[in-house]
Amino acid sequence: MDPDAVAKAFVEHYYSTFDSNRAGLATLYQDNSMLSFEGQKFQGTQSITSKLTSLPFQQCKHHITTVDCQPSGPAGGMVVFVSGNLQLAGEQHALKFSQAS
Repeated sequence: MDPDAVAKAFVEHYYSTFDSNRAGLATLYQDNSMLSFEGQKFQGTQSITSKLTSLPFQQCKHHITTVDCQPSGPAGGMVVFVSGNLQLAGEQHALKFSQAS
């Protein structure tokens, strides 16, 4: 498989799910997954999903500008870095964001 194609498909799925049904992201996390968000750390599916679903906005739209990936570890994993803009409903200006997975 082409790592860039896998990363692009993952990013499209992740952010379309984030924008439409954040609770649906739970299937993408495991008990040993970790989310670092603005200096706080959340570990495990339930903790991460709770944080994501409690964010202070209901509707948003991610506009991805970059997706970079590289192989990671002997088991065929990869690190994916994403950056772009986040448009919140009712807000005039988009926010910049970046995420590594």
